[in-house]
Amino acid sequence: MKHEKLIYIILTLLIVFILAGCEKDIINDVQETLNSDNNPAKYEPEYGGNLVLPVTTLNTLNPLIANNLTYYHFNKLIFESLFELDENFNITNQLAKDYTIKDNGTISIKLKDNVFWHDGKKFTAEDVAFTINTIKYASNESTFKEMWNFFIGKFNSADINDIIDTKVVDSSAIDIVFDKSSSHKLEVLTFPIIPKHRFVKEVEDTDSYKRALVQDDYIPIGTGPYRFVKYEKYKTIDLEYYDDYREGRPYIDNITGKILEDDELALVAFETGQIDLAMAVGVDWEKYDQNNRIKIIEFISQNYEFLGFNFSNEIFNSDSGQGLRKAIAYGIDRQAIIENVYLGHATQTDLPIHPDSWLLSDRANIYGCNLDRAREELQKIGWKDYDGDGFYEDENGNDISLRIITNSYNPLRLKTADMIVEDLNELGIQVIKNYPQDIPKDIDEEMEEQHWEEFNDSIKKGDYDMVLLGWQLSPMAELSFAFYSGYIQNGSNLIKYNNETMDQVLLDAYKATDKEKILETSEKLQSVIINDLPYFSLFFRNQALLIDDKIMGAIDPTFYDLYRNIEKWYIPKEYQ
Repeated sequence: MKHEKLIYIILTLLIVFILAGCEKDIINDVQETLNSDNNPAKYEPEYGGNLVLPVTTLNTLNPLIANNLTYYHFNKLIFESLFELDENFNITNQLAKDYTIKDNGTISIKLKDNVFWHDGKKFTAEDVAFTINTIKYASNESTFKEMWNFFIGKFNSADINDIIDTKVVDSSAIDIVFDKSSSHKLEVLTFPIIPKHRFVKEVEDTDSYKRALVQDDYIPIGTGPYRFVKYEKYKTIDLEYYDDYREGRPYIDNITGKILEDDELALVAFETGQIDLAMAVGVDWEKYDQNNRIKIIEFISQNYEFLGFNFSNEIFNSDSGQGLRKAIAYGIDRQAIIENVYLGHATQTDLPIHPDSWLLSDRANIYGCNLDRAREELQKIGWKDYDGDGFYEDENGNDISLRIITNSYNPLRLKTADMIVEDLNELGIQVIKNYPQDIPKDIDEEMEEQHWEEFNDSIKKGDYDMVLLGWQLSPMAELSFAFYSGYIQNGSNLIKYNNETMDQVLLDAYKATDKEKILETSEKLQSVIINDLPYFSLFFRNQALLIDDKIMGAIDPTFYDLYRNIEKWYIPKEYQ
């Protein structure tokens, strides 16, 4: 629901595209233990069986315009991209065999030569060019056009259609021409490729693009490990293994997408054995620990929680503002919040960069809870408890109180905000809860919507000192939306942060093209964030995939690809 997300939220490349010292390093250990305990050595990979996956209600099977997250994950079984992301968000080849980035910004791509469409036709560079032209023709609100605009058009005033062009060299080679510099060129080439021959009758034209963008009666034809068989609207999507898949036959024969109204019903369907896996809802998934039928695979999501400081207010925008922000950072016990509110299912970080990202520096956790350090920071800016009331006054002896707001109809944020207030009051910084605390028992959608509008209005007006919120961050660490002063006007820089050094570093990071330069500028950006603390990062929430114990193999979900390595999953004969 939109009341759960800021209007400024940065969507994962879904539609996905969505880390001191208390990082949950045990996650991988837990996963290995679960896989070891539930995959006895007597079982070897074998062919056969049917896997039933959840898909929430959707309006199209067209991968270029679908805006359904569950179908985004599902259609990755059918369609493939030029490039994919590995577990650390590094670019890896999928349909591309090799590539070269030229000095003028052009990416020359050599395609794999053993790729065939599910209808038997050969995959060629013409298919790539056609897909790009189709996305360019689509409306700016379409999924991948919107993604292009966000990652390539951030610092460019030109129309995105003028920034990206293609030149087919031959059937297995294509040049993709970017008119502007951007560090995210390869990442934007992760859209699903569609077959040109299915939509072009005689000559490629606007009618071809319209046919490729239809919503109804779309027949998915891809190059992935599974091919489309049939679709019963509002019921099921049936797939079967693609025998000519270049990476080898998947072990599981058939996959059924069972269409359910929402994630809650999907969970019920999993609990009653109607489907084979589901995402846990909420944070209390230990209740499944005693069920021998269920494996729990925990991973770090794209859901990032933070405390923002209002730079419209002098208290944070003055010379002493930085010291106050650091004192607040040292004064909050994030591990206590993670354990008590999120039941341990979150990963602490000081940066808005995913904990698994190859870009993350070794300074990701320096602000551990330390009241002595917090008091030192307050003393540096001249704050003292002059009147002995237990709360600090500023350098002029004035009483200070800070107002914190949050969308408190979100129960996890409400509890988090309460604990932050308690921590800071204990430190001696007086914080006032400027959010509803008596939450109605039976909240309907209209009440939630009204509460969200009132909360959002307070942000727009700057009627707060601190705000507790969250974003869904992309795998790509593109953070200008939050920190760049040029985005104060459009509202995405919601705290009205203005720092020339930050602006320049963001621009340098955006223009970096080679991997070494990208890493170098990213480390500079992270250093500015850590030192100036415009936002205080709290943590990334964890998620859990619940999966039937009969499913075995290399099960390794990520938030941008739940079914990663699905061709290596298998079901032992006795469970088929």
